[in-house]
Amino acid sequence: MNTWIGYLLHANLFVHAGLIAGAVWCIACPQRRIYPMREKDSWYYAMWIAFGFVFLSNPAFVILDWNSGIWSGAPRFWLGMPLLVLGVAFLVWGIATLGVKNSSALRDGFIARGPYRISRNPQYVGDFFIFSGVIIVANSELVLVTHLLTSLVFVLAPLAEEPWLEVEYAEQYAAYRRDVPRFL
Repeated sequence: MNTWIGYLLHANLFVHAGLIAGAVWCIACPQRRIYPMREKDSWYYAMWIAFGFVFLSNPAFVILDWNSGIWSGAPRFWLGMPLLVLGVAFLVWGIATLGVKNSSALRDGFIARGPYRISRNPQYVGDFFIFSGVIIVANSELVLVTHLLTSLVFVLAPLAEEPWLEVEYAEQYAAYRRDVPRFL
């Protein structure tokens, strides 16, 4: 492995470890959570810098380690591309419905329409489909590892967010939670 690809991978793994540790902290200690944020403080910017790094370095591995795995045939495109397109559509629909402020973990009103009638976390569901499609199409062990770690962050995130949503939206969220599944 190229030395600087190795450095990038180690940095990516380090940032993922921090994001996972932060999510676990928020789940274990909801009263002292660092996410979702109450305001735009240093934790808010640190989290978005970490996610920014992950969302820039993950695609870099797609390019740098393209087709290095065992499944080099064209059929992977027929399986991966529909997942990717479906994921992008669901993600964009979720962001458009929720709005930028709510999407960035700042309270801007409760939303239970559009894709939020199907899933309490349609943006994460879209991301799962995107990551699955990219993993299949890229055919790379590095992409597999980095994208699975990002998926793990997105599995943990709702567990950190739900206690906050219960406090912020009380009975409105409790009723919504009873009627709509966490993912699908």
